[in-house]
Amino acid sequence: MEALRSDTLSESARAKLIRKVFLAPEARDKELQTLLEKNAIPTAALAGGKGKELAGRDAVHQGVIASIDPSALFLPLDDFLSSLDMKRNPAIAVLGELQDPHNVGAVIRSAAAFGLAGVLIPEHNQAPITGAVVKSSSGMTFRIPLVSIRNVNHALKVLKTKGFWTYGLSMQGKTALGAETFDTPSAFVIGNEGSGIREKTLEACDITLSIPMHPRTESLNAAVSAAIVFYEWSRKHPDAL
Repeated sequence: MEALRSDTLSESARAKLIRKVFLAPEARDKELQTLLEKNAIPTAALAGGKGKELAGRDAVHQGVIASIDPSALFLPLDDFLSSLDMKRNPAIAVLGELQDPHNVGAVIRSAAAFGLAGVLIPEHNQAPITGAVVKSSSGMTFRIPLVSIRNVNHALKVLKTKGFWTYGLSMQGKTALGAETFDTPSAFVIGNEGSGIREKTLEACDITLSIPMHPRTESLNAAVSAAIVFYEWSRKHPDAL
């Protein structure tokens, strides 16, 4: 439903994204039917017992299952950057090889919630956009621009030429969150759940950020850390909310 309502996706993008929607006989949502007809999305009957086969054993589909092409969600980096109003000092998230789809979805959800302009996702060594990611994001994969990048280090070079200040989230970060004013365009790199941000990538960041916490706790989940940083940025940019 979020994919059909989204004002981030163009009609052509929606047509490419949603291949077909399978509907159980009891699925009679009038708004859904209207949106499907408006966007000319093909439908098919969802036969009894076929839900798990189509959506996965643990999926809760409520009688509606969409077959999608995730590649249709992505924008090229150059196109995305050209659409930004740099005078407003936007912020973006850069995923640095996250492997857990639930973390990827949670980061996308937090980025959307706190007014970030987009989420950059590398093509390799990164959990792809799947049904689990879409579910964990609560549909925000359709509400915030997702940007395909070759790799993080190359993307950071491009971002710096465009005026972005790059921040690496690290337990050993030299700058404590709260000390930064975020008065320039900001790019936040979130690293792998286990190993964090790659050494070369961390070196490429302008600033490494750490989150002050009680000494009884060694670390925070990657998605939780990202949410805290995004919130702190949003406090200094209330116009983004």
